[in-house]
Amino acid sequence: MLLAVGAAWAAPPDGVSSVRFDAGSRVFRMDAAGVTYAFGVNDRQELQTLYWGGRLQESDGFVAAKAGHGVASFEAPANATQQEFSGWGEGLYSEPALKVSFADGNRDLVLHYVSHEVERDGVVVTLKDISRDVFVELHYSMDASTGVLGRSAVILNRTKAPVMIEQAAAASWNLPVGSDYRLRYLSGRWAAEWTLNEQKIAPGKTVLESRRGSTGHQNSPWFAIERGDAKDEDTGEVWFGALAWSGSWSISVEQDQLRQVRVTGGFNPFDFGYRLAPGERLTTPVFYGGYSQDGIDGASRLLHRFEVTRILPQAPHPRPRPVLYNSWEATGFAVNEAGQVALAEKAASIGVERFVMDDGWFGQRKNDHAGLGDWYVNKQKFPNGLKPLIDKVHGLGMDFGLWVEPEMVNPDSDLYRKHPEWVLNFPGRPHTELRNQLVLNLARSDVRDYVLGFLDDLLKQNDIAFLKWDYNRNWAEPGWDAAATEDQKKVYVTYVENLYGILRELRARHPKVEIESCSGGGGRVDLGIMLLTDEVWTSDNTDPFDRLTIQDGFSYAYTPGVMMAWVTDSPNWVNQRTTSLEYRFLSSMQGGLGVGANLGTWSPEDFAVAKEMIAAYKEVRETVQHGDLYRLISPEGGSEASATESVSVDKRQAVVFAFLHSSQKGYPFPTVKLRGLDAAGQYRLRPIHGAKAEAAPEVASGASWMSRGLDVVLRGDFQAAGFVLEEASR
Repeated sequence: MLLAVGAAWAAPPDGVSSVRFDAGSRVFRMDAAGVTYAFGVNDRQELQTLYWGGRLQESDGFVAAKAGHGVASFEAPANATQQEFSGWGEGLYSEPALKVSFADGNRDLVLHYVSHEVERDGVVVTLKDISRDVFVELHYSMDASTGVLGRSAVILNRTKAPVMIEQAAAASWNLPVGSDYRLRYLSGRWAAEWTLNEQKIAPGKTVLESRRGSTGHQNSPWFAIERGDAKDEDTGEVWFGALAWSGSWSISVEQDQLRQVRVTGGFNPFDFGYRLAPGERLTTPVFYGGYSQDGIDGASRLLHRFEVTRILPQAPHPRPRPVLYNSWEATGFAVNEAGQVALAEKAASIGVERFVMDDGWFGQRKNDHAGLGDWYVNKQKFPNGLKPLIDKVHGLGMDFGLWVEPEMVNPDSDLYRKHPEWVLNFPGRPHTELRNQLVLNLARSDVRDYVLGFLDDLLKQNDIAFLKWDYNRNWAEPGWDAAATEDQKKVYVTYVENLYGILRELRARHPKVEIESCSGGGGRVDLGIMLLTDEVWTSDNTDPFDRLTIQDGFSYAYTPGVMMAWVTDSPNWVNQRTTSLEYRFLSSMQGGLGVGANLGTWSPEDFAVAKEMIAAYKEVRETVQHGDLYRLISPEGGSEASATESVSVDKRQAVVFAFLHSSQKGYPFPTVKLRGLDAAGQYRLRPIHGAKAEAAPEVASGASWMSRGLDVVLRGDFQAAGFVLEEASR
């Protein structure tokens, strides 16, 4: 498809993505950073992928797209063509992007090119069925600094009868034909999120999905596909993608009989049905995709940079996450003003910047059996409301945060007794309680208004800087009995759209309030929720050794800038593992640092260590949270050693964290060779809390640190060390 034709394209200005359409060949070309993406209108009027890979020269042109053909006379051309967005019709056997049923029973949908409109950083291409007035607008937008491409679809019904959408993807991504691809994806469960998996892509289909109504622990809506057998994480071609949707979703990775590899993702088609009345439209989530020639590590850094500069609410310069204290593990549900004040005083003494009171402050909330839905301050626990506690926290130099779980209700609550019809349910069927709670049907406008109303009142009446927004169970009985029978499956879309709408409105009314997405740990993390929240809770598992692999897996898809990590008590409740306070801090300092331990049991020595570690973290957190992450030694596969490095955007600072599970036969810790430094710069080494390195120079060039490395001194069980390198001169 690629043809050198000379002067076919004009070069874009620096820092701007380029979108061009060649009328002669009917080819669209998008260029940004190190990436070129091209697609065209073929001889069958289909929209066909031509190229997705490394940046091409401006003189490199494309011949007109031409539909493929099968190897057998009975194979339809649709199966041999890498379509950008295929309808289910004309004998298509691969995963379609769109499947519909018309009112007269017809289910054949063939989408052809109609028109397009080029925009500054993207293009909108309109497709239409060959005979019926069903239109699809395909939206493309490429980020200038990373080459990450966002794709979505808008489906419009301009017929005179309803159309039932049975399957709707945001996009299909087509890779060059080949049989040497490997897929990486993330799986998990509660307290064991973010497990990295790798497998060869073989003929057939791998489906990553959540059917839970929300993103879910089981899979993350992210993929990375590497070509060939790269010997390390810094080399090789990698195509990656992330779906921005917080509801039920699906991503299929498919290799067909012609060794064409495609990735199709969007709404989960399981139990899906969205009726479009005449004149209505359905907008899919955005499916982001990127390309790296620098291996999976390079792909991660591109995605991190994109998330920090384009996705997060405060982008392109998000505020660093403040050091946080959360009261949950100290008090559980037994919160009261005196107890929280005592914890706040201790938290302030070690340098905490944000004090968060967790569950138990509202309604008749004495345990997890009652109170959810009744969002008034419990007068027995806080006779004068929250203001005295908030004022005390502010007087200690911290801002105040509060735990809420707005989407849930306990059957033992005033709200449920008044509105039992507000929960997801199938009439006449049991209501499955999980964690003694039910899910409010946010798709209902009255429920949406109630949730927005009580949150708005809470923030108006109290000086609250932060909401820990929890969501502690997945769906069961996803019924919406108030809707017409043919519209009830819209619950999967409307619920999430209303969730996003509430978050948007709260941020507009209270622009200084920050929000954390929490879902039984890391159960709702995706680029959709990250557009509207400032941080995410990574896992309920705070065991600092388990966290090394949890945080490592998380980092493949999501920036450390949103990854909250707490220092909690030892032995940890998950594994009853005992670790030092230093080890716990260094493990947590690789993300957004929080403390969740019971400070009432700490010794003076503990407070001294914590104060020193928090002070050290504040000096490097901008680099840790928003710099470039390098996974130097992987903790995966039972590795005894692991190490990470974060390098500031301007390369003037680097932070290294090294961890040892157990010494074996007196062998030293592996030499840690740094990466990403300015080779010509001079860097001064500084230990964090007494860390030691063997024969390490005080100052050396970036080239030296990257070539000779750092010999960290670690011996024993569950040992850790941290180092800061700061540029001494340029």
